[in-house]
Amino acid sequence: MQNILITGGAGYIGSHTVVALHEAGFRPVIIDNLSNSDARVLDGIAHITGTRPSFYRGDCRDIDLLRKIFTQEDIAGVIHFAAYKAVGESVQEPLKYYDNNINALLRVLIASQEHSAGQEHVFPFIFSSSATVYGEADTMPLTEETPRKPATNPYGNTKAIAEDILHDVVHAQRRANASLYATPLHAIALRYFNPIGAHPSAAIGENPHGRPENLVPYLVQAASGRREPLTIYGNDYPTPDGTGVRDYIHVVDLAEAHVAAMQYAFAQTDAPRFDIFNIGTGRGTSVKELIATFEEVTGVNVPHTIGARRPGDVAVCYADTTKAADILGWRARCSIADALRDAWVWEQRQHTTS
Repeated sequence: MQNILITGGAGYIGSHTVVALHEAGFRPVIIDNLSNSDARVLDGIAHITGTRPSFYRGDCRDIDLLRKIFTQEDIAGVIHFAAYKAVGESVQEPLKYYDNNINALLRVLIASQEHSAGQEHVFPFIFSSSATVYGEADTMPLTEETPRKPATNPYGNTKAIAEDILHDVVHAQRRANASLYATPLHAIALRYFNPIGAHPSAAIGENPHGRPENLVPYLVQAASGRREPLTIYGNDYPTPDGTGVRDYIHVVDLAEAHVAAMQYAFAQTDAPRFDIFNIGTGRGTSVKELIATFEEVTGVNVPHTIGARRPGDVAVCYADTTKAADILGWRARCSIADALRDAWVWEQRQHTTS
């Protein structure tokens, strides 16, 4: 049973990935500073899996803590989620995003390489990237060969910089004989699109601190009366109904993609290497379509208004996931209706227990 470090493992995507890893036979170890999560998520994970994961509360920029975790837990691979992720906030506070997102990655990479130096097995390092690295792409759907363009916001730029760091580390491993690079790193960047939904058990889901920055958690809170009406940011985009189009993927499917990537990395014998995979459904859905689907599957009205476009938003973004299907053997299984139904059940649970 390999021990896998999940940075940001108490967060939304991280917690679902912890569950998926456990179900696949791995032993997840979590580090999280709880800046945008809650320790109670560990109870939810334990409820689903029957096992409470090892948990360290701390910041991934703390290299001493990381070294302690790698040694005590004998970490065999990493899935790196820990990062700030709100596009709007990144535009307002870029230094906060560059400091946290880049430095956390660097410290985790350094600790990974120090710990694994001299070992013979491949060391998988799965990175939580984003479709934002494509910027204002010229054509859709986006493939892994679609050229990256300058990011439209600092959050997206931190993801692009992080990918370049991983590429450079792997390239250095291919050329160097230094002991620091003795263990081949298999770095995989998963460029995923818009995760939504919650675990079908309603034991874990998306519950950010304060006002939600992402669409679906705000939508369900507005529908339940916990928030003011939802604002649709822009209805004048060059799309069929004027609202932004995104590729929404159920978080359970997304979590399973990380497991598939980890299993794929462990199976390779030609590391060091750096791979990139799009993780989405391959279908774009507009904001208005999303609202209509939610109202259809729940029977609940979503109060909403129309506002101006937000800085940094693109009009259309959806994936071609052929590469992930062909190489990782992974495909999204859940529908948007499934994801929205699960998100609503999760919201109702929060509303009744808060």
